[in-house]
Amino acid sequence: MPTTWNRSPEEFHKIYSANTDAFYRVGSFALAKELDEFMTRCALCLWSRGGGISERHVAMANEIYSRNQPRPRWLLWNLTSAVCMDEAFLPPVFFWNLAESDARRGSETSRTFIRMLTNILLYLAAVDDEVSYAEAEYITECTDRLSAICDASGVKKSKIGLNPLDYVTCGEPSFAEKYKPQAQAAGAGATGGQTGEQEEEKPSFEELMARLEALVGLDGVKKDVKNLVNLMKVRTLRRENGLPVPPMSLHMVFMGNPGTGKTTVARLISGLYAAIGVLSKGQLIEVDRSGLVAGYVGQTALKTQEAIKSALGGVLFIDEAYALSSGGENDFGREAIETILKAMEDHRDDLIVIVAGYDGPMEKFLSSNPGLASRFNKYFHFPDYNGEQLMAIFRAQCEKNSYKLTSEAESAAMEMFTALYEQRNDNFGNGRDVRNCFEDMIVRQSNRVAAMEAPGKEDLMAVLPEDLRDAEVQN
Repeated sequence: MPTTWNRSPEEFHKIYSANTDAFYRVGSFALAKELDEFMTRCALCLWSRGGGISERHVAMANEIYSRNQPRPRWLLWNLTSAVCMDEAFLPPVFFWNLAESDARRGSETSRTFIRMLTNILLYLAAVDDEVSYAEAEYITECTDRLSAICDASGVKKSKIGLNPLDYVTCGEPSFAEKYKPQAQAAGAGATGGQTGEQEEEKPSFEELMARLEALVGLDGVKKDVKNLVNLMKVRTLRRENGLPVPPMSLHMVFMGNPGTGKTTVARLISGLYAAIGVLSKGQLIEVDRSGLVAGYVGQTALKTQEAIKSALGGVLFIDEAYALSSGGENDFGREAIETILKAMEDHRDDLIVIVAGYDGPMEKFLSSNPGLASRFNKYFHFPDYNGEQLMAIFRAQCEKNSYKLTSEAESAAMEMFTALYEQRNDNFGNGRDVRNCFEDMIVRQSNRVAAMEAPGKEDLMAVLPEDLRDAEVQN
């Protein structure tokens, strides 16, 4: 993130116009005069918190005007005297009206206004090439008060915008450091004496990346996920720094046989995207055809919309997605596809759809609707696990559940999984077959140990060759 912002007043006006125009597209241009006056008052308070008003501030103040509005003609003396009248932040009347209107209509124009205000004030704070703690504190005060109005009015939540805490560039302690004790105290107060159910703590970005790295095999998939996460992080930084971000579809296609880790990777992606701010929640909602398609006309759209609603802020994972297009022209699966396509466009900023299934059927599925293929630009291929990888999965399950393979059982298991891979056919289940082998082993081992007169702890844990299923592979 840059520590200097060497931009001219003309460049600031472009920034101001771009931000206000974006707001007017969802709000009303009739607010232009009031908005410009309000932004000027905020600028005065901001600069006074930062140490005073200079000639450069005057030049910037004269660029605070919306399109088709008169350009101000501030001088240093009258701009300085105006500070005395605007020492505190007061939410404008038009913002209260915006919030009340949003609450009635279910819109979020007032939230858009807060993001616009934050972006403009951050730029103005950096006019002198430095964002001080006091300036960032003022911006936080402004956004907190406006957000409180939205919350009190019942305006729906939206994605968090720019955080002033991240933009302090002077030598003072960072906002995160100054607010950390307060956050800890608030957290202690929130949990102390509460009998309600606490929200489950989400794993950190580092924990999720470690889980990804710990997966057996999938080297190509891991690399693709890391590249995608890095791309999203850079896109977020560019957006926060006012740089253009080219449009990009976030929806994905997972191709591969059953049991190759598609659902596991989808869940990790949803968590990683939430950790870096791309998604607001990061939950994974897994469905198949039965979870989307109903048996009567009109009901499929409602059923699909419910699944989409539960996935907002996270990932909608559609397993065996090709089944939606396999029923012919009059099948209700096509209604589900159309509903999903619309949601992918309407909620493109806070919903990711991942479709998964076998390679061949998925290719046919994507070509079944003209709008499908264009919505997905990232394809992941999940290869079958080889014998060594199947053995690694089996060994991990044994260790997790406190079973110990003898050296003879280790060799027998390796032979079994090598044969399982080499003799695989269309019914090969990869990790699912390993799980079946593990469950069969538990039953056989339990039968053997139950017949012992006084089994000890070591007996309860030991896995012998006879506890494994026959080396003859039955697919």
